[in-house]
Amino acid sequence: MAEMVSTSPPQLDEGETRRDFLLIATSAVGVVGTALAAWPFIDSMNPAADTLALASTGVDLAPVEVGQRITVVWRGKPVFIDHRPAQEIQAAEAVPLSELVDPQPDSARVQKPEWLVVVGVCMEPDTIYPLLGISKELNLQFVLGYTPDEFAATLRHIAEGAIPTAPLITGKVGIEGVAGAFEALATPERHAKILVEPWRA
Repeated sequence: MAEMVSTSPPQLDEGETRRDFLLIATSAVGVVGTALAAWPFIDSMNPAADTLALASTGVDLAPVEVGQRITVVWRGKPVFIDHRPAQEIQAAEAVPLSELVDPQPDSARVQKPEWLVVVGVCMEPDTIYPLLGISKELNLQFVLGYTPDEFAATLRHIAEGAIPTAPLITGKVGIEGVAGAFEALATPERHAKILVEPWRA
């Protein structure tokens, strides 16, 4: 007698179905939980907002005339922008590559020949040998370069009265007296700061 073969799928036990569901649900919750726990760490690797704000800067080149150089600050470094005249471009293109420390044609260094953008970066500490200056009787004078943030902080402190300015101001002039004020400031024994008051006659 021939045996009957069933073609219907096997019936799963209710316990096995529930166990499979619990296994899948637990795995999914574990993966999502791990991702949520790791996200703050991953997000901390992104650049900070202030860094992103400094990452790019916009400069209006329309007022820059041919032959003029302007200096802007980007990420705390000076950026020199030259609007080169035709003869300067030709002179740069005529320099033999063998004379350059980093041999590269001028056309490879610029995107538009009339504009040259150079970032000032000091790659190593400055070294001064006083003996060389003494033997040549040289005078060295150093100045401080303040950042826009330092100017803003100083103005805020002055406006809030945290910095008393009265002891620093040794003179006051109107617009007509500005030229004389610069001459007077050449003698530091007489003046520290001269305040320009436009309304002063």
